[in-house]
Amino acid sequence: MIDRATLLASRQTLWLSLTRLWLDSEPGIRDYEQMAEEILRHDYTHKQLEWIYRIEMAPVMVKYQVSITQGWKQFEAQRILPPLVRHTERLTPMKRRFWLLFSGLTTSLSRHRWVTLMQEVQHQQAMATRDIDT
Repeated sequence: MIDRATLLASRQTLWLSLTRLWLDSEPGIRDYEQMAEEILRHDYTHKQLEWIYRIEMAPVMVKYQVSITQGWKQFEAQRILPPLVRHTERLTPMKRRFWLLFSGLTTSLSRHRWVTLMQEVQHQQAMATRDIDT
């Protein structure tokens, strides 16, 4: 099991960046570019990123997205990181399977944004590869 400090060190900036997928307003082009840049700073495979999105973040973030409270214009780190850490620390193999099974529900409102983000990541990777080749 990963300790809290290591978990935060490896995920904090990524989680905070990706919270924009669950905001009330649609992310803009610059938001997608910045999220993609943050993703590319990490050495995660597409499958690992998908798991971070579906298993670690979506079960926590969807609660905010569907709440009847005021609109979410941004998520404050001190408010959103503790629930993300607690949830991720408690992910046993059985709970991972559970959240994987229900991830269609927990990601349904943000999936289109995730797809757009992954397209931006691929675009930035292609541009970086092209720059290296020239």
